Amino acid sequence: MREDEARRPGPRRATPPANSSRRTSRRAFLAAAGAGTLAGLAGCSSLNLTSEETGSNGRRTTTIDRPAAVYYPTHATGMQMSGVQKTRGYACALTYTIPETFWLVGGTDAAKATPAAGDELHVMPVVWDVETGQRLTDVSPMLRFVDDGSVVASNAPWPMLAQRMGFHYGDNVALPSGGTYDVTVHVGAPAARRTGALAAPESATFEFSLAYSAAEIDAISYRTIDRAGERGALDPMSMRMIPGGALPAVDALPGRRLGTGTIGDAAVAATLLDDATGFGGDESDVYLAVSPRTPYNDYPLPMAGFGARVDGTDHDLVETIDAALGHHYGVVLDGDVSRVTIGLDVPPQVSRHGGYETAFFDTASVTLGE
Repeated sequence: MREDEARRPGPRRATPPANSSRRTSRRAFLAAAGAGTLAGLAGCSSLNLTSEETGSNGRRTTTIDRPAAVYYPTHATGMQMSGVQKTRGYACALTYTIPETFWLVGGTDAAKATPAAGDELHVMPVVWDVETGQRLTDVSPMLRFVDDGSVVASNAPWPMLAQRMGFHYGDNVALPSGGTYDVTVHVGAPAARRTGALAAPESATFEFSLAYSAAEIDAISYRTIDRAGERGALDPMSMRMIPGGALPAVDALPGRRLGTGTIGDAAVAATLLDDATGFGGDESDVYLAVSPRTPYNDYPLPMAGFGARVDGTDHDLVETIDAALGHHYGVVLDGDVSRVTIGLDVPPQVSRHGGYETAFFDTASVTLGE
């Protein structure tokens, strides 16, 4: 994959389906993803990268040959947190680290985004449901930074995956200098279907005070990874005040499990629930839940287009967040299922930190069950 650089690329996200539950045909979803492809940014080609680059704060990182799969990145950084705020059934943590390189995804293309001159921080809000601890992948935060009554920066961070942090929202932010800023994080209505005990307010706003100095940013931990470029993943970061980002283990999913396969480097598990009343069906229906996840750390893969073929009939799967199943894609069916073919038509439209940017682009299918 060629690392085409883009400091301020085009559209923020692949164009989402028109309604909040993403009940759209796969054909429409494919067209929408194509419309949101990163304008002017080239996609995948060679994976051979052996030059040495200078990162933020003068840190040097040697790039490596990358497999088209999840791999150990070149480095790992620590982070700081401005606190946790709660409102309307949601909690939000405002975290930050040094400016980071990451990759933007549009359709089947990935493009490298490097820190720009003036970027002071990589800011990462994490939002979750208070009652269940479920991290939320569908709330699209907007950030505003205020200094002495004046707005100095506004930002719509990208939905993003990182090996140590899991799913979060993040972006590099240009600020005048170190100091104390009043930060507002505003989240909108859910974009995915919510089921179970999850809160679903139309909006929520969190207020933080973010204080930092150049010396404090320079002191954030940074270590190089000896196994960089090998297949594998870093262990998740321990975050005492933030719930973990992993999905339920496959053997802990409720229902009758149909098995686990792979599409590209993604693990894809499917389970069948006998009662579909919590998902818009009735007691005589069944609910097919498909749980795609990253290997090694079991992080969710949101903003993708999945379908299922059952007994010769194609079904679109609806992106859903459920208290018991976590993030998944599902459909109500009117009969029992023993065998299903799961197809990925649109790769996960989430930005990626190093180690994930070459994975999860294969559009293929896998058959599960007997």
